[in-house]
Amino acid sequence: MKVMTFSIVAYDPERKEWGVAVQSKFISVGSIVPWAISDVGAIATQAWVNTSYGPKGLALLEQGLTAEDTINLLTKNDDKREDRQIGIVDSYGNASSFTGSRCFDWAGHIVGENYACQGNILVSEDTVLAMSQAYRETKGDMVLKLLAVLEAGQEAGGDSRGKQSAAILIVKEKGAYDGGTDRYIDVRVDDHVHPIKELRRVFELYNLSLLNRDEPDDKVMVEGEVLKVIKEVLKSDGFYEKDIDDKYDIYTKEVLKKWMHTNNFEVKERTDDYMWGSVYRFIEKRKEDISES
Repeated sequence: MKVMTFSIVAYDPERKEWGVAVQSKFISVGSIVPWAISDVGAIATQAWVNTSYGPKGLALLEQGLTAEDTINLLTKNDDKREDRQIGIVDSYGNASSFTGSRCFDWAGHIVGENYACQGNILVSEDTVLAMSQAYRETKGDMVLKLLAVLEAGQEAGGDSRGKQSAAILIVKEKGAYDGGTDRYIDVRVDDHVHPIKELRRVFELYNLSLLNRDEPDDKVMVEGEVLKVIKEVLKSDGFYEKDIDDKYDIYTKEVLKKWMHTNNFEVKERTDDYMWGSVYRFIEKRKEDISES
């Protein structure tokens, strides 16, 4: 199975997160390329994919092998290794990548501190160069960096055959919303004309429902024009029945809470007079959609 694509594997030593981001002209690339376990490492297996590289590679990493040693062992007895491409980052952030000599042009990789970018059947080397630069220079947590990496890779040319699917997988200890698993962020777009753009949209919804990751300063006070916009949306959605005024009273707070719960935004609730910026941006977009309908 040929999965011609570009991807990155990465490790954030500050937040203890391991991640993979990928885009391809291939259906549901997120079900094939990315593999990761917290405190173990992350793997992207692509080109003429050997899907066993994922679970076998993670098992080797769990035994204490480095990313480079794991790639060497995986490819050593694989008679199609020259058709394979793989990137790995281990539990310590050591990164390594392998591009077989029979991968279709342009094919290659770049390894940096705590990350590796790789791609095949790309327009040019510019794709992985742009990905590497975006990872180094983008501010914020890993998911923002990985989204920027995919966007930069696509902007620089991307997969020469076009676009179809994209995915991001990030793991960390007790990363799930309830702490039950390490699956912190797992978003994918299986088939879309603009998969990376759609992936960002899906992530923004995922963030609202499942992640408590807001920056402390990314908030707005619920007053004035902000409050007016909120009430307009609440009223349009059938939650608010009074006149739109500047009072953030008990009734408004109860209605807003009901609206938040209906939309599965419980993790974004606040008990003060502020609203997380991520929620307010969703409300602003909702107002735009209502105005256009």
